[in-house]
Amino acid sequence: MDVSNIASLATSMAQQRNDVDVSLTVLKKALDMQGSSALALIESVSQTPVAALPAHLGNHINTKA
Repeated sequence: MDVSNIASLATSMAQQRNDVDVSLTVLKKALDMQGSSALALIESVSQTPVAALPAHLGNHINTKA
C-alpha cells in the first residue's frame, strides 16, 4: 500500500467521523426541541379551564337509542 493511499484513507475516515458527529449533534438538538415543544403543548392543555357544565349532564345513559 502506498503512503499517499494511507494518508488519503485516514483523511477520508476523519471526515466521515466528523460528519457522523455533526449528524448526531443535530439529531440530539432536534429531539430536545421536539421534547420541549411536546411538554409545552401538554402544559398548555392542562392549564385551560374546564367549561362549567350543568350538574344534570352526564348522570344518565340513554339505553333506548
